[in-house]
Amino acid sequence: MKRHLYTADHEQFREVVREFVARAVAGNLQRWDRDRLIDRDVWLAAGKQGVIGLSAPEEYGGAGQHGDYRYRNIVLEEFAKVHATALASSFSLQDDIAIPYVTALGTAAQKRRWLPPMASGERIGGIAMTEPGTGSDLRGVRTSGRKVDGGWVVNGAKTFITSGINADLVITVVRTAPEGGSRGFSLLVVERDMPGFTRGRKLDKVGLHAQDTAELFYDDVFVPDENVLGELGGGLKQLAGLLPLERLSIAAHAVAVATAVLADTLAYTNERHAFGQPIADFQNTRFELASMATEIDVTRAFVDQAILAHGEGELSVVDAAKAKLFASEMQNRVIDRCLQLHGGYGYMLEYPVGRAFQDARIQRIFGGANEIMKEIIGRDLVGRR
Repeated sequence: MKRHLYTADHEQFREVVREFVARAVAGNLQRWDRDRLIDRDVWLAAGKQGVIGLSAPEEYGGAGQHGDYRYRNIVLEEFAKVHATALASSFSLQDDIAIPYVTALGTAAQKRRWLPPMASGERIGGIAMTEPGTGSDLRGVRTSGRKVDGGWVVNGAKTFITSGINADLVITVVRTAPEGGSRGFSLLVVERDMPGFTRGRKLDKVGLHAQDTAELFYDDVFVPDENVLGELGGGLKQLAGLLPLERLSIAAHAVAVATAVLADTLAYTNERHAFGQPIADFQNTRFELASMATEIDVTRAFVDQAILAHGEGELSVVDAAKAKLFASEMQNRVIDRCLQLHGGYGYMLEYPVGRAFQDARIQRIFGGANEIMKEIIGRDLVGRR
């Protein structure tokens, strides 16, 4: 079935991304995995090439494509082809979460100050929600902000923070009114060199080894009033309003990765012989490949429509949850079956399918665990808020 998502302009941009991947990404993947860190040079190179900053407005040095996620989707697709999963996830945080938060909620002064270096890759953004004692339940956040003259004194700890080591600007969920209920939380931008703000361990994860995920600590960190992002006390509402884009990003990434892994597996089953014939000649193999190709194509059709709906300002919280839920589950199913078709070699990390198997598991957890996606969808179905 012909895909109608992209225009000629999008395909021209794809060539730019392909050149960037060949020059600055493909040859560094093993080193980044070994170092457990993506060096900042690739961020700067991406900024110069226009591969990041896509969602930032043009007047602040970006591409001004926040409403057209097709450009971001091309980045995800081209990164997936070389299995640059950790880099794709890191760039998604920048372009699909951090920059949109500043763009949507920031004052004119904040945008002038933060967006240009974020669009150029000079400054890396992060968002700190999760705490050691809380996961998807953000109402349980205990990191606190005490009002003082000119700002807030923040104390607390966060964990599982993507780009936690590299991040220069960390949008932090802080309880600013202990008795305020859902209105008791605000978003405060904590900057790298603020006294009392420290990084803990770079966490050793099941997958996404090159991506720096860390603990963060706030010990009497003074955050000036000009670093309050959006409405004071409106943190949870603001987070809810921007989560659909994050979940669309996860869904789009899932489709891109599953497509790439299936392509690798198709090549492998044609090249690998058993019992005197290519593995692809066995009926079970063909049935597995057919089932996976169908799952991917059907999921892609829904995600493509979600991408277009986002561009029209019509992507609902429920539809974003459906995309994230189904695409991430599909990704894990497909990669598991592809690994099985590789046999023992699939269990070796020298083969991309093994690394993809490790990397895919988090997709069902971050951006809101899939159980939360089911709750969102289920509540909508039965008419509950």
